[in-house]
Amino acid sequence: MDIDTLILGAGAAGLFCAGLGPPGALVLDHANRPAEKVRISGGGRCNFTNLHTRPEAFLSANPHFAKSALASYTAQDFLALVQSHRIPWHEKTLGQLFCDRSSKDIVNLLLAEATRAGAEVRLSTPIHEVGHDGARFTVATDRETIRARRLVVATGGKSIPRMGATGLAYRVAARFGLPVTETRPALVPFTFGEGRFADLAGISVPVAARARGPAFEEALLFTHRGLSGPAMLQASSYWREGEELSVALAPGTDWAAALRAARRASPKQALKTFLASRLPAALASHLSAELDLAGPLATLSEPRIAALARTLSDWRLRPTGTEGYRTAEVTLGGIDTTALHSKTMEAKAVPGLFFIGECVDVTGWLGGYNFQWAWSSAAACARALHDA
Repeated sequence: MDIDTLILGAGAAGLFCAGLGPPGALVLDHANRPAEKVRISGGGRCNFTNLHTRPEAFLSANPHFAKSALASYTAQDFLALVQSHRIPWHEKTLGQLFCDRSSKDIVNLLLAEATRAGAEVRLSTPIHEVGHDGARFTVATDRETIRARRLVVATGGKSIPRMGATGLAYRVAARFGLPVTETRPALVPFTFGEGRFADLAGISVPVAARARGPAFEEALLFTHRGLSGPAMLQASSYWREGEELSVALAPGTDWAAALRAARRASPKQALKTFLASRLPAALASHLSAELDLAGPLATLSEPRIAALARTLSDWRLRPTGTEGYRTAEVTLGGIDTTALHSKTMEAKAVPGLFFIGECVDVTGWLGGYNFQWAWSSAAACARALHDA
């Protein structure tokens, strides 16, 4: 079977590229349903983009690489497409846009656009081998070997293997001599040993969390295994094994001033009671035991107030690890951007070979940024396919 454009991966990036690209593309995927990560995203409502999308919200060995694609196809562009399909949506927080009804609306949009472009989506088709016969790219499946003039790889990373993640894109890159940066789970919960926070499981508090990157002021969720919630997921993309996390409880609070004011107003009040007025009671009890905060406020010396205020605004925690690819929302790292053209996503050394979406070393923050990268990188590739 000889075709012009073959796309590997019927996820967000692959389907979107099929809808924007030249007519008649063939999309292959080993899964039995398309766009499964789209379907489960956002609690079933799909956080399909973020109005605050900007290059600074993406991690990459080359922080400039994503600029061209993101500028050429923006969050407003995708929102306009959503509206043209009459999909009701809402802004939740921090520029995050969700479907009002279901993530299936976005899946149906992608399939409708691909159908309109004359693309064929072929599911339940395992890909065994990818190569080049000197004239065309070759892809061997269970049924046949397909030859294509252009090959687009949009098979994602390693995150959430139960949804079918395989790391195929990295093997294709290796087959054609393209470098791949270190890959690791990102946007993933942290684990701690010995059930450290088991007594707090289910409690959520606002924090400002930081690893080696920026501070993220969002919610922290205690779990039986450790720490989750948006703030922790964001910090996980910057964290490395053995490092500490910095967590500011009740961000914006001047803890030293609050402690002094409480000492003056209620000197007999217990420290734990004071903390419980600012934090969930169970967390106040946990901190009181962990920090040995027995006694009334009247016993607090100035040095102790200063030390306690530092702890509450910079609580240092050292995770034992993360939950790994099993629950990671995305894969950090991927196809080295030095090997790709930023305006087209085409491999510099292999004309006609393109990589888009999560498999590329461009990883966004939580909140719709990674879907926007899927749309933007797919659009850049589709323009190049039209021009070739």
